[in-house]
Amino acid sequence: MSESRSGDRDPAVRGSAEVERPQGATAARPAARPALRDRLVPAPAQGFGVTFAQMFRTVTTEQYPFEPKVTKPRYHGRHVLNRHPDGLEKCVGCELCAWACPADAIYVEGGDNTEDARFSPGERYGAVYQINYLRCIFCGLCIEACPTRSLTMSNDFELADDNRRDLIYTKEQLMAPLLPGMEQPPHPMRLGDDEKDYYLREPEVRS
Repeated sequence: MSESRSGDRDPAVRGSAEVERPQGATAARPAARPALRDRLVPAPAQGFGVTFAQMFRTVTTEQYPFEPKVTKPRYHGRHVLNRHPDGLEKCVGCELCAWACPADAIYVEGGDNTEDARFSPGERYGAVYQINYLRCIFCGLCIEACPTRSLTMSNDFELADDNRRDLIYTKEQLMAPLLPGMEQPPHPMRLGDDEKDYYLREPEVRS
């Protein structure tokens, strides 16, 4: 038997792959008419009306950078590596922040403390610490992963630069400044004989 043409096949035999498509307007199904406008004002006049309405509202332009913008207290800005009250670094070089970073923007190299050169209360410290702000997405996962609360985020958001190399911040740029009573590391531990005296000590009572 000769095969029947594809157009003469039974619709039940065609299968679900073939779908009948409408052939346009018919007597039983007339063509759809364009929707009537519900407004008598022309569309261009409506657009100009929105423009003129905005012209008489209060101006909300911020005079930046002459008037710096005030951010929220928990704003995610530039990172800061904090210190203990005696000046020793809180970072112990564990690299958990680098592992938690989804953008691979943090690079850490740990170093060993010695009695002659002590930078942190623990056995190790962050010898090399870099954050590439060309990759950083300011998600805050790094500060959540830090076990010593060494890494926090400040309100500083002015990080624009015209040189890609300058947007890779080093440890010296990220370290918190020395406050009164702090001593520049390396130096021996001042707050106790063990690292537990630093991380588990009683909070200071302020008068």
